[in-house]
Amino acid sequence: MGFHTFDADGADRLERPAVRYRWVSAEEVVGPFAADAFGVLADLGSGTGFYTDDVAEHAETVYGVDVQSEMHEYYREKGVPENVDLVASDVSDLPFADGELDGAFSTMTYHEFASPDAIEEVARVLRSDGRFVVFDWSAEGDGEHGPPVDERFAVDDARDALADAGFDVERAEARTETFGVVARSP
Repeated sequence: MGFHTFDADGADRLERPAVRYRWVSAEEVVGPFAADAFGVLADLGSGTGFYTDDVAEHAETVYGVDVQSEMHEYYREKGVPENVDLVASDVSDLPFADGELDGAFSTMTYHEFASPDAIEEVARVLRSDGRFVVFDWSAEGDGEHGPPVDERFAVDDARDALADAGFDVERAEARTETFGVVARSP
């Protein structure tokens, strides 16, 4: 289960607002950070920067973290906001100091990195009480959109994995094809 990486050759498909916002709105990603004055955040699996751009409008700094350099190339061609720094990294080995980030988010990429090591790494780089916001394709979905169903996680699996790493899960909700989890770091 999991660890499917989006084919960078199809990066244009990640820039379709009518499709992307159908599954996760900008407000859903931005909203959980509003109470904390945003600060320094990381988009884990940032891809073409579709959701990074939404959050960057409000944040001091956003690190667009992606394992695929082709995604960063696409984002650079599209135009990267001044307060966004692109970082080539796997989520299980982030180049940030302990507690360096005020928050992190992942939109439709949790299935690409969801492992105990990666989740513990996110906990390490978040400040105490920092938010981690996750939206991804659900294992309960029909598989018509997103990765194959056998590469997805259920909301309960994501909630439990975050709780096992010490996160305080504030909200975990299943939706038609996706799920959302908002948690606070230990």
